[in-house]
Amino acid sequence: MNPARRGALLVTSAAVCWSSGALIARLVTTSPWTTNFWRSLFASVFLGVLLSVVRRRSIFQQWRQGGRSVVAVAACMAIASTCFIFSLAHTSVANTLLLMSTSPYVVGVLGWLLLGERVPPRTWLSMGVALAGAVVMVSGSYGRGALLGDLLAVVMATSFAVATVLVRRHPLPMTPAAALATTFTFLAALPLATPLETMPRDLVLLAFFGIGQFGAGFLLFMAGARLIPAAQSSLLGMLETVLGPLWVWLVLDDRPAPASLAGGVLILVALAANTAVDLMRPRAMLPLPGSVLRRETDKP
Repeated sequence: MNPARRGALLVTSAAVCWSSGALIARLVTTSPWTTNFWRSLFASVFLGVLLSVVRRRSIFQQWRQGGRSVVAVAACMAIASTCFIFSLAHTSVANTLLLMSTSPYVVGVLGWLLLGERVPPRTWLSMGVALAGAVVMVSGSYGRGALLGDLLAVVMATSFAVATVLVRRHPLPMTPAAALATTFTFLAALPLATPLETMPRDLVLLAFFGIGQFGAGFLLFMAGARLIPAAQSSLLGMLETVLGPLWVWLVLDDRPAPASLAGGVLILVALAANTAVDLMRPRAMLPLPGSVLRRETDKP
């Protein structure tokens, strides 16, 4: 599989992992700080052990190897992750999802300014259709939130956009940044969390939240985002917006409104059309000059 297709597959897989977040957030009964504590702790241990074993070097050595770039990406992803949890706690899910959907536009502008990646008109069109789909999805419930939660969602979208561009910009594998991001988030939540009050049922859910949704999602995204244009990565990430309500429907029998289904179809059409064109033109999706194309498991 060529790098372009591998990158698209990895980022899409990351979006599938992330899409379980809204469901798990509804199932757990812990406070936002405690949720963030356990989620980040499980993810940090999982990623630290996995990357140390696979790459045959301690995670601390990998962090030092990446230098300031790894720290910058990790900080952005930690901010985005923390804001996601607290946005859901302080505003409606609809508001959070809609404001998340603005991230591809920020990525498109930053990718052009910092990387020289001009976004094709068809990609701008796809992002517009996807954003319209998000608006349709939340049209029945948007506005039932608080300003603080909405602001946190904006910070989340912006931080995620900056991280996406930084991953694309750096020539070395950035997967160690995923482990550092979860460590940052864990340390930030530690002083205000009450982990000893967590019920066993919640602990099981939080373990999946950390390993499957947070850890695996970050790892897949870091591996794939450097292989395709930044705008494409962010656009594929919008699959999370579609799948999130679907898991809630299947598990909790909370049927989406017709508008949500219609909006989801619009987003899927936009993603499928843009990705199909990109995959038929692999040259347009090759990594930046100087990028390392070896497998993420290879030693740098």
